[in-house]
Amino acid sequence: MIRLDIFSDPICPWCYIGKALLDRALETRPDHPFVIAWHPFQLNPDMPREGVDRRSYLEAKFGGRERAVEIYAKVQAAAEAAGVGIDFERMERTPNTLDAHRLIHWAGIEGRQAAVVAALFRGYFREGLDIGNPEVLADLAAGCGMDRALTARLLASDADRDDILARDADARAKGVQAVPTFLVDGRYVVAGAQPVTLWQQAIDEIAAGEAKA
Repeated sequence: MIRLDIFSDPICPWCYIGKALLDRALETRPDHPFVIAWHPFQLNPDMPREGVDRRSYLEAKFGGRERAVEIYAKVQAAAEAAGVGIDFERMERTPNTLDAHRLIHWAGIEGRQAAVVAALFRGYFREGLDIGNPEVLADLAAGCGMDRALTARLLASDADRDDILARDADARAKGVQAVPTFLVDGRYVVAGAQPVTLWQQAIDEIAAGEAKA
């Protein structure tokens, strides 16, 4: 098996799109060698804990409403091409994602990371959920088979907060500048949402190499 580490943020649309394209490739190669682990990278590390109004945030970030609309029209088109839906009209807030990353970490311990990551992306991009809200996160965790009450207690504490921040900082120190970033077998870095064909080719090359060994 080969480790595939993914540095991502659950409010990053290109991470959502990149995951969808990777998933499609893996579905065509059910015997793929990848063991996937998700790692924290906050797009907005200085975001207030309660988040901000999304429309105001985007207009400030992109220099006005027209520019924000232009950029997100391209994102929408890429999402549709990848076979996933994004409902920008339902997304009212841009959240702080520290707690979401803590949840992803805990889900990994329980072997439910893939389900939780998918639920976070779906909740934010399709259902317009505020994934910075601890109650929302606890509900998503429960929907993925995790203990809701325990998750809520952990979210109300500072459990693993410093660890997530340290891992985020370490990723940046090692050169991760944007997400998604994929690290294959601890050696090969692939940045950005990649087409299905790239992942299929990578899997086929790995399989061919193993056959020769």
